[in-house]
Amino acid sequence: MRRISIVVLWALAACNTSPTPEAENEKIVRSMFAAFNRHHWKAMAEHYVDSAYFLDPAFGPDYVQQTHAEIVIKYNEMQSLFPDLHDEVVTLVASGNRVAVEFVATGTQPDGATFRLPISAMLTIENGKIVRDATYYNNCPM
Repeated sequence: MRRISIVVLWALAACNTSPTPEAENEKIVRSMFAAFNRHHWKAMAEHYVDSAYFLDPAFGPDYVQQTHAEIVIKYNEMQSLFPDLHDEVVTLVASGNRVAVEFVATGTQPDGATFRLPISAMLTIENGKIVRDATYYNNCPM
Protein backbone atom coordinates (compact mmCIF):
# COMPACT_ATOMS: atom_id res chain seq x y z
CA MET A 1 0.00 0.00 0.00
CA ARG A 2 2.85 2.33 0.82
CA ARG A 3 4.39 1.81 -2.66
CA ILE A 4 1.10 2.65 -4.33
CA SER A 5 0.84 5.90 -2.33
CA ILE A 6 4.37 6.91 -3.31
CA VAL A 7 3.70 6.11 -6.98
CA VAL A 8 0.42 8.07 -6.92
CA LEU A 9 2.10 11.09 -5.27
CA TRP A 10 4.95 10.95 -7.79
CA ALA A 11 2.49 10.78 -10.70
CA LEU A 12 0.51 13.74 -9.37
CA ALA A 13 3.68 15.78 -8.88
CA ALA A 14 4.83 14.96 -12.42
CA CYS A 15 1.51 16.21 -13.85
CA ASN A 16 1.76 19.50 -11.98
CA THR A 17 4.32 21.17 -14.20
CA SER A 18 4.52 24.94 -14.11
CA PRO A 19 4.63 26.87 -17.38
CA THR A 20 8.04 27.79 -18.73
CA PRO A 21 9.12 31.45 -18.66
CA GLU A 22 8.79 31.44 -22.46
CA ALA A 23 5.19 30.23 -22.23
CA GLU A 24 4.39 32.91 -19.65
CA ASN A 25 6.00 35.61 -21.83
CA GLU A 26 4.06 34.41 -24.88
CA LYS A 27 0.85 34.59 -22.85
CA ILE A 28 1.65 38.21 -21.84
CA VAL A 29 2.28 39.25 -25.44
CA ARG A 30 -0.85 37.53 -26.77
CA SER A 31 -2.87 39.22 -24.03
CA MET A 32 -1.40 42.60 -24.99
CA PHE A 33 -2.37 42.06 -28.65
CA ALA A 34 -5.88 41.00 -27.58
CA ALA A 35 -6.27 44.26 -25.61
CA PHE A 36 -4.95 46.17 -28.65
CA ASN A 37 -7.53 44.56 -30.95
CA ARG A 38 -10.31 45.39 -28.47
CA HIS A 39 -9.02 48.99 -28.55
CA HIS A 40 -8.76 48.82 -24.76
CA TRP A 41 -5.71 51.07 -24.54
CA LYS A 42 -5.48 51.20 -20.75
CA ALA A 43 -5.45 47.39 -20.55
CA MET A 44 -2.88 47.26 -23.35
CA ALA A 45 -0.65 49.83 -21.61
CA GLU A 46 -0.77 47.84 -18.37
CA HIS A 47 1.17 45.03 -20.09
CA TYR A 48 4.15 47.42 -20.01
CA VAL A 49 6.09 48.79 -17.05
CA ASP A 50 5.36 52.45 -16.50
CA SER A 51 8.07 54.29 -18.46
CA ALA A 52 8.88 51.43 -20.82
CA TYR A 53 11.39 51.97 -23.62
CA PHE A 54 10.09 52.10 -27.19
CA LEU A 55 11.99 52.06 -30.45
CA ASP A 56 9.49 53.00 -33.16
CA PRO A 57 9.98 54.76 -36.50
CA ALA A 58 7.18 57.15 -35.45
CA PHE A 59 9.41 58.37 -32.57
CA GLY A 60 12.64 58.66 -34.57
CA PRO A 61 15.83 56.58 -34.55
CA ASP A 62 16.33 56.30 -30.78
CA TYR A 63 14.54 54.66 -27.87
CA VAL A 64 12.06 56.86 -26.01
CA GLN A 65 10.37 56.24 -22.69
CA GLN A 66 6.60 56.18 -22.54
CA THR A 67 4.38 56.10 -19.46
CA HIS A 68 1.09 54.25 -19.37
CA ALA A 69 -0.72 57.57 -19.84
CA GLU A 70 1.39 58.43 -22.91
CA ILE A 71 0.74 54.99 -24.42
CA VAL A 72 -3.01 55.48 -23.97
CA ILE A 73 -2.86 58.94 -25.58
CA LYS A 74 -0.83 57.63 -28.55
CA TYR A 75 -3.25 54.80 -29.31
CA ASN A 76 -6.35 56.93 -28.75
CA GLU A 77 -4.97 59.31 -31.39
CA MET A 78 -4.17 56.40 -33.70
CA GLN A 79 -7.69 55.02 -33.26
CA SER A 80 -9.19 58.40 -34.14
CA LEU A 81 -7.32 58.21 -37.46
CA PHE A 82 -7.93 54.49 -38.07
CA PRO A 83 -11.11 53.45 -36.20
CA ASP A 84 -10.93 49.81 -37.33
CA LEU A 85 -7.23 49.34 -36.53
CA HIS A 86 -6.37 45.66 -36.08
CA ASP A 87 -3.18 43.62 -35.61
CA GLU A 88 -3.00 40.02 -36.81
CA VAL A 89 -0.14 38.03 -35.27
CA VAL A 90 1.58 35.95 -37.95
CA THR A 91 4.52 34.52 -35.98
CA LEU A 92 5.40 34.68 -32.30
CA VAL A 93 8.62 33.17 -30.91
CA ALA A 94 9.61 33.38 -27.25
CA SER A 95 13.16 32.76 -26.06
CA GLY A 96 14.22 33.61 -22.54
CA ASN A 97 12.89 37.04 -21.66
CA ARG A 98 12.45 38.10 -25.29
CA VAL A 99 9.51 37.61 -27.62
CA ALA A 100 9.80 38.21 -31.36
CA VAL A 101 6.52 39.00 -33.08
CA GLU A 102 5.68 39.33 -36.75
CA PHE A 103 2.26 40.86 -37.31
CA VAL A 104 0.22 42.74 -39.88
CA ALA A 105 -1.61 45.95 -39.03
CA THR A 106 -4.71 46.73 -41.06
CA GLY A 107 -7.21 49.52 -41.03
CA THR A 108 -9.04 52.20 -42.95
CA GLN A 109 -7.57 55.65 -43.48
CA PRO A 110 -9.62 58.86 -43.19
CA ASP A 111 -10.00 59.00 -46.99
CA GLY A 112 -11.57 55.52 -46.99
CA ALA A 113 -8.51 53.73 -48.38
CA THR A 114 -7.48 50.59 -46.54
CA PHE A 115 -3.93 49.76 -45.55
CA ARG A 116 -1.94 46.64 -44.71
CA LEU A 117 1.37 47.15 -42.90
CA PRO A 118 3.75 44.27 -42.04
CA ILE A 119 5.48 44.92 -38.71
CA SER A 120 8.06 43.10 -36.58
CA ALA A 121 8.75 43.71 -32.91
CA MET A 122 11.22 42.45 -30.34
CA LEU A 123 9.75 42.68 -26.86
CA THR A 124 11.77 42.29 -23.66
CA ILE A 125 9.86 41.12 -20.59
CA GLU A 126 10.90 41.34 -16.95
CA ASN A 127 8.78 40.36 -13.96
CA GLY A 128 5.69 39.85 -16.12
CA LYS A 129 5.78 43.26 -17.84
CA ILE A 130 7.18 44.49 -21.15
CA VAL A 131 10.15 46.77 -20.43
CA ARG A 132 11.41 47.29 -24.00
CA ASP A 133 9.52 47.31 -27.30
CA ALA A 134 11.60 47.59 -30.48
CA THR A 135 9.15 47.82 -33.38
CA TYR A 136 10.20 47.84 -37.03
CA TYR A 137 8.15 48.79 -40.08
CA ASN A 138 8.49 50.89 -43.20
CA ASN A 139 6.68 54.15 -42.58
CA CYS A 140 7.91 55.82 -45.78
CA PRO A 141 5.36 56.15 -48.58
CA MET A 142 6.38 54.57 -51.86
